[in-house]
Amino acid sequence: MHHLYKESGVDLDKARQVKKIYEPIVKTTFNENTISPLGLFGGFYELKDYKNPVIVSSTDGVGTKLVLSNYLKKYHNLGQDIVNHCINDVLTSGAKPLFFLDYIAVDSLVIEQAEALVEGMAESCRDSGCVLIGGETAQLSGVYLKGQFDIAGFLVGVVEKDLLLEPAKVKNDDVLIGIPASGLHTNGYSLVRKVFNIDNEPNILNKTYQELDATLGDVLSRPHRSYYPMLEPILSEIVAMAHITGGGLIENVMRVIPQGLNVNIDYDSWVPENIFRLIQTQGNVSDQEMWSVFNMGVGMVLISDQKNVSSILKKIQDSWIIGNVTK
Repeated sequence: MHHLYKESGVDLDKARQVKKIYEPIVKTTFNENTISPLGLFGGFYELKDYKNPVIVSSTDGVGTKLVLSNYLKKYHNLGQDIVNHCINDVLTSGAKPLFFLDYIAVDSLVIEQAEALVEGMAESCRDSGCVLIGGETAQLSGVYLKGQFDIAGFLVGVVEKDLLLEPAKVKNDDVLIGIPASGLHTNGYSLVRKVFNIDNEPNILNKTYQELDATLGDVLSRPHRSYYPMLEPILSEIVAMAHITGGGLIENVMRVIPQGLNVNIDYDSWVPENIFRLIQTQGNVSDQEMWSVFNMGVGMVLISDQKNVSSILKKIQDSWIIGNVTK
């Protein structure tokens, strides 16, 4: 049955099998706001207890980090990466993550791979009280080379309008507070692959460099950190927030700084993780390029009035003053 379709690259039997595998995993993320059963053409989410809600949305991918994961046969972390990246993006507006949808595109369906991806997504959704409300797994033979795949994610959050974090609330002399990243997160992996010649020598991912506390592959595949559980209790104490992703520290911080203001960063206030030093020395990468590609150890930057700084530093572990807003 369906033998011609299968020969052309689409296995409907595997598609049905993987849906059955997804179902119990996805249901672990459901809550009282999830009012639709699985299998409908759209997911229903009932929004409750908001007076003037603003919907905040985000979409992203994990870049070429998935190439490394393919070499390592590690996929659970990629599921975490895509959810946490999107959660952090909506968090910068002060939003609570409501629900997430995934898109997995493959050359041919490998059930164990798809299951690991969705398990990682579900874990991160549970950690932040977010519902994995739906998704799509597409078999696209002829679009991707054999063994290749891609994932993308879409997340919707909500915040009361008067509690929005936004550039308009930032003023001169506000303080910038840094929060550590958990490695590279999901940016800079094309450069990393070039520096270590990974595509030609993938076994180098199993090497343990003196500078690292694990193999290169283990360090590079660490999941993108979610800041929502940590920062949700102190959102009322900050005015803006920047997620340090592609483009590096300054470019992303300036996205939440209003016109006419600037920032002063104290680069001596922290030491980037060893992986960044290793990348720079192995590839002879300039300081300018390092700081414009990687997060350099800073995953999120909070902007706060001076009166709240002491409180935030006490409540948020490992946070530190990274700079200030200037004219």
